[in-house]
Parts: sequence; C-alpha cells; structure tokens
Amino acid sequence: MRERDTMAISKVLITGGNGNLGRLVSDLFVGAGIEVISFDLPGTEPADGVAATHLGDMRDTDALQSILIEHQPDAVIHLASLLSGSSEANPSDAWAINATASINLMQMCADAGVGPFVFASTIATYANEYPRLLPEDAAQWPDNVYGATKVAVERMGVWMKKARGFDFRCLRFPMVLSPFAPPGALTAYPGHAVNAAAQGEAFTFPVAADTGMSTIFLRDVTRSLFEFTRADRAVLTRHAYNLHGFHFTPAQLVDRIKVEWPGAEMSFDPDARVDALIAGWPDEIDDQAARDDWGWQPEFGFDACVTEVIRLAMRNS
Repeated sequence: MRERDTMAISKVLITGGNGNLGRLVSDLFVGAGIEVISFDLPGTEPADGVAATHLGDMRDTDALQSILIEHQPDAVIHLASLLSGSSEANPSDAWAINATASINLMQMCADAGVGPFVFASTIATYANEYPRLLPEDAAQWPDNVYGATKVAVERMGVWMKKARGFDFRCLRFPMVLSPFAPPGALTAYPGHAVNAAAQGEAFTFPVAADTGMSTIFLRDVTRSLFEFTRADRAVLTRHAYNLHGFHFTPAQLVDRIKVEWPGAEMSFDPDARVDALIAGWPDEIDDQAARDDWGWQPEFGFDACVTEVIRLAMRNS
C-alpha cells in the first residue's frame, strides 16, 4: 500500500485480541509503533504483555464503555466472536455475542467518535449455492447461524455509516488455514490434520477427499486487517470487501503432508452436514475491488502456506 493511501492511527483496540489471530494482528500494529489495547475473555491473558489487556465478556457494555473512555482508541478491530460450530450448538448465545454485542460496541464507538471500526466477517454470510467463482455483489442469504449473525452486523454497520458517518469497514474471509486452528470452527480441519501428523497421530477428515473451497492463510488474514485498518477512507469504494487466497482439496493436503511424514495416517469419513457446507461454498472469490482500492494481494499460495504450517507444527511438536 502506498504511504499516501494510509491514515494516521496511534492507538487501536482489538476485541478477541488474546487469541492467536488477535495476537498476530497486535504484533503487526506494535511493530509499526501503534499502541494496542486488547479485550478478551478471562483466562486468555498473554504471557508477553505487548498490549494493554482488559478481560471481560463482549456482552458487558459497561466494561467496553469504560475501555473506550479510558484509552480513547483511534480504531477498533472487532475479532471477538462465537465460532461456526459453537454458533450452531448455541444459537441464542451466538446472536447475543456475535450480533447484539457487536452492534452495541459499534454504537458506543460512533458516540465516542472512534473509527475506523473494522469488522471481521465471513463468506458464510452467503448461502452455499453459488457457482465456482463468487461475484463481488452476490446476494447474502446465509443458511447457518454464524453467517446470519455476521450479516446482521454488516447491515447495521452500513446503516450507521450512511446515517451517522460512522467509519465502518468489513472484510469477509473464506476458510482460514491456520496452524492454530480452533476446535470450534467447522473449517478448522486442515490445521488439525497437519498438527496430528506432526504429533504422529492419525487424522480423519470430516469432508471428502475432493471437497475444497476458497481459502486464505492466517498470515494473509492478519496482514489484510493491518493494511485495511490503516487505509485512507477516501480510497475505499465499498463497505465490505471479499478476500481470496487459493483453492485446495484435502487430497492435495494429504499428498503434501505425506511428503513430510510418509507414514502419516490420513483417512476420510465425511460428515454429511460439514461436507455439504464446504462443497457448496465457492472455489474462488472475486476480490478485485480490494486489489484495486487498497492494494490487497495475498502473499501465500497453497504450497507456501502448507510449508509454513508444517514448519510451525514441527517446531511445536
């Protein structure tokens, strides 16, 4: 991104800031000399202490209001969310945390003049019935609880942007391939497979060998959030941007794993619900607007991504 296309930010609040994604995003901002305030659940305290940490629940509006008053951040990156699998199991909690609490936070930020407000969304906001290439302006009709909560926040954010001048920004991510894959995400199996191989454990994929979808590597996710938050508002032509990294299938992943660990035990026992969900999502996503407006460009293709995930898994095994 060109320097003239960036905005000056000296302090940022990251919700969900103590998770693996949040810590990596925090590192980028701290490395750029930007102060970070992290908000996350009790028990998630980081050991390094690079950011000012506040503990609490997203539903605690008083706690969040106090943080905004005390720290007066320039920007907010909202990552805190109940994940897809947990959302399906607890739809009421998912709505309270992902939708209501997020909207409350946006309203507090708007009242305090805080912005940009960057919302991490998902292609789960689309129904899984689109063609191989997802167009930028596809209609959003999610068929899962997680996607429904996310699209609700998107709609309110856009309304607040139009009605109140709120600097709402949204990135929609496809499957995130991560070496730190959380258990509550339905799309976490690629990272789990690599970690299992590194530990000498057998792994069974919950999808068929040829079931794939649009994917992005964790480090491209963190970099996109860093760059998008700092992008000058004047260059952004859309309220929300879809991102794409690469497409792969579990069979390709198994082949790559067995190059490193020839004896790895990998098998397939598709869960009909998960397999249909992944198979129905697009293989590729049109992200040309992000490339044109703020210079988005993925750094990791499939091979580079898996090589890095394997390296991290071996280091931690």
